[in-house]
Amino acid sequence: MIWTIIGFSAATLTMFAFIPQIIKIIKTKSAKDVSLITLLQLFLGVSLWIVYGIHLKDSIIIIANSVTILTLIILLCLYCNYRKKA
Repeated sequence: MIWTIIGFSAATLTMFAFIPQIIKIIKTKSAKDVSLITLLQLFLGVSLWIVYGIHLKDSIIIIANSVTILTLIILLCLYCNYRKKA
């Protein structure tokens, strides 16, 4: 039971880790402090986690990392949108 709680907590924290950055970009209308290299590296890493989860047939890994990918896509779109305006 404790391991399930730890896993769920880790997945939840990871899934929503980029929400504060998304909010900051929207509020400031600036992505000047965001590293594109870091975003792309994270995108690749999370994508590989999804592939690994599919291989293991582990729905927790797949779902958590899919949500993380969605937040990264939003962040990348905001980055592209606000970098052009800078």
